Amino acid sequence: MALFTRRTSRNSTPLEGVDTVLADLDGVVYAGARALPYAVESLNRARDGRTLAYITNNASRTDISVAAHLSDLGLQTAADEVVTSPQAAMRLLASLVPPGSVILVVGGEGLVNEVEKAGFVVTRSADDAPAAVVQGFAPEVGWAHLAEAAFALKLPEAEGGIPWIATNTDWTIPQARGIAPGNGTLVSAVHTVIGRLATVAGKPEVPIFEEAVTRFGAQHPLFLGDRLDTDILGANRAGIASALVLTGIDRPKHLLAAPQGSQPTYILGDLRELHEPYPSVDVSDGVATVGGARVAIDGADVRILSVGERPVDLVRAGTAAIWSTGRAIFGFRVPEELYADSFHKP
Repeated sequence: MALFTRRTSRNSTPLEGVDTVLADLDGVVYAGARALPYAVESLNRARDGRTLAYITNNASRTDISVAAHLSDLGLQTAADEVVTSPQAAMRLLASLVPPGSVILVVGGEGLVNEVEKAGFVVTRSADDAPAAVVQGFAPEVGWAHLAEAAFALKLPEAEGGIPWIATNTDWTIPQARGIAPGNGTLVSAVHTVIGRLATVAGKPEVPIFEEAVTRFGAQHPLFLGDRLDTDILGANRAGIASALVLTGIDRPKHLLAAPQGSQPTYILGDLRELHEPYPSVDVSDGVATVGGARVAIDGADVRILSVGERPVDLVRAGTAAIWSTGRAIFGFRVPEELYADSFHKP
């Protein structure tokens, strides 16, 4: 995929020049059934003059049910405005097995629906000689489902074994009550048994982004996510500008430690900041300045020279200072105030 270019003026908003906003769901729009603070009104406002669509690694629900949930929250959404990891998985699956093949599905309604829509036959048993295993998250997935996957995948592909596609490998998923295990933990359980690695369809792999860009004809997209290891890494791989919003999984301490490939274009405390001028980020002689916040690198020490008026600007300055060195976070002594977390958590 060709890289997208962004032309923004000093102190422009993150939305300037954007024609398509692509938002993750869990941790960005909602946590469990409830909308996150400011998300609905901010996204509805972002829709003005732009396409608003969604990319989700959550394979437990259909695009129709996701669109209905968003509409109930006040974000009027059609099913074709939701790009799911099962849809990306079907693109991969179609390149690996013949049409109409029997597929062992480990997952819920969202995955089953896409497998059947793609013309494959669903089974839950390794005894049905499936042509492939497709695995996605669903709350009801249990030991028996994982065991069937292990039985079906006992042979390595090099020895005639069948393909194994995972919709995604998110380790965790935000819920209304807190953070819960995600599909990555379930995929890892199967991997531990069979010693094989799954082919991943969703974020941080590029196919799900390619599907979205093609479907919506995006020329200057912006992706909104809450995870560095899937959302931001995937957007960077796809050449798409990204914003990490601190309403989901990853916190300021994770941002400070982000490796080069997982560093977002923007850092937002919440989605209201999509519509605010984004302050310039200046790094000179080891000092990063964002608004009134100033952070310096002094050998192995990270020093706060000024906290500024807003906590998010201090995080922006701290990340800019550390990232500019190209050094890993464990090479620094970081003051606790820099990663103090005053932002909304799921």
